[in-house]
Amino acid sequence: MDIQVWSDVVCPWCYLGRHRLEAALAMFGEDVTVTYRAYQLDPSPVPEPLPVTTVMANAAEMVDRVTAAGAADGLVLDFGRAVTANTFTAHRLIAWAALRDRQSAMLDALQRAHFADGVDLGSVPALAAVAGTIGLDAAEALSYLESQAGTAAVRNDLDEARELGVTSVPTLVIDGKFVIQGAQDPATLLSAFQEIRRRETVEAGR
Repeated sequence: MDIQVWSDVVCPWCYLGRHRLEAALAMFGEDVTVTYRAYQLDPSPVPEPLPVTTVMANAAEMVDRVTAAGAADGLVLDFGRAVTANTFTAHRLIAWAALRDRQSAMLDALQRAHFADGVDLGSVPALAAVAGTIGLDAAEALSYLESQAGTAAVRNDLDEARELGVTSVPTLVIDGKFVIQGAQDPATLLSAFQEIRRRETVEAGR
């Protein structure tokens, strides 16, 4: 089974969704390939990092809801520390880590850095430092990010998301034809994976 996941680094539901996806796959127990694809909830430039709570002053109810949902899953979502950032460069770093088979670990580190530690994910030195926390070469990451490497890969993901009509994340595309949207709980995801496997088995037997 192949799962392509469109998500954004600073999307709290994507952070929660990745955690729940991993739990569901552990229960599923079959061979699954997961690839995280770049998506930007807001591609606008961010001249200076501002507290997320300032920018989302009118979304207190959503913040409370996702914070509670994250806590129930053991995740820290500290919107009091999180700061705004354009995530294009962070997605380039994830693409770089993918070439080293560390994509999921890099995404996890970036999400924790944003939501728990208040790291500015729009800062190239800060991003390189996060790469160093998962055992990658921070100096090499810095050199990579200071170039334009990885730009085409991210733009390709963003273009494909538009072609597929992805308008909210996380969005999972399974085996190129089944779509699951939102941070579904592990039991729901497991049931969906089992049903997809059943349908594909029936189709293969025809």
